[in-house]
Amino acid sequence: MDRKGRNLVNDSETPASWAPNADFNGYPPFEILSPADQRLPFVFNSPHSGCQYPQSFVAASRLDEQMIRRSEDAFVDQLFTHVVPLGAPLLRAHFPRAYLDVNREPYELDPKMFHERLPSYANARSIRVAGGLGTIARIVSDNHEIYRHRLPLAEAMWRIEEIYKPYHVTLRRLLAQTHVAFGHAILIDCHSMPSVIRNVPSDMRPDFILGDRYGTSCATELVDYAAALLQSLGYRVSRNAPYAGGFITEHYGRPSKNLHALQIEINRGLYMDEATHQPNRHFVQLKTDLAQFAKELTAMPDAAFTEEAQAAE
Repeated sequence: MDRKGRNLVNDSETPASWAPNADFNGYPPFEILSPADQRLPFVFNSPHSGCQYPQSFVAASRLDEQMIRRSEDAFVDQLFTHVVPLGAPLLRAHFPRAYLDVNREPYELDPKMFHERLPSYANARSIRVAGGLGTIARIVSDNHEIYRHRLPLAEAMWRIEEIYKPYHVTLRRLLAQTHVAFGHAILIDCHSMPSVIRNVPSDMRPDFILGDRYGTSCATELVDYAAALLQSLGYRVSRNAPYAGGFITEHYGRPSKNLHALQIEINRGLYMDEATHQPNRHFVQLKTDLAQFAKELTAMPDAAFTEEAQAAE
């Protein structure tokens, strides 16, 4: 249904004006917040906090402004800006996750979304595509369809070539530069999650979920220490369930090569009103706590990250 409640059943139509559009309301698609001098072997990444929606995308959507924002990791980049004065870069997206998801393989695409056939190299059978959350998402949370019509395949390819790939080139460069400078690099991939988690009772919902791909993407000492720090601040922490880390954590985490990746999921109920997408009265306290968390996490001894690589040799 569209914003006026009308049924839209003709998916064969495409607006004649549809064209690639990188106008994110005057913002670049993404940016690096860089310290004057990188003093830490850490790189922070916020790939899902973008909230700048191209007008062509909004016009093609059947969802209203509040509904389409349900997939955002709203304000997560703001919660972690304190890492920059500590001496670590923060890469953040301005494009929204509903427009393009860089925490997927580059070509996880749903063939039902496009007029043309997908290329042979596309991954159309992943569990994420089946759930409507591929590189070009079909839905936002609660299975709300995003688009009024099927898309030209060229639109998806443009987003991937012009935004997805440059984003990952930038992230790889940050990690490579960090690795060269310090001998190792630690990626903290920052996300948020709905306060209501399916099949999890309300009294069991964690405040944070740490994802290390079940022990494969970072040194055990890193995730142990991160969990202990958050628990010392009074938060409930769980690991890997139901979020073990996505493509970014899996792809960049190579402990045997002194490359570590840890995903952090924050319960949105801690800091925002999920209905209005506005910070709540606990936002400042959470940001203060995360500043303390980051300060102590980034002070971990280097040996914790190099011993595992040495043991693998």
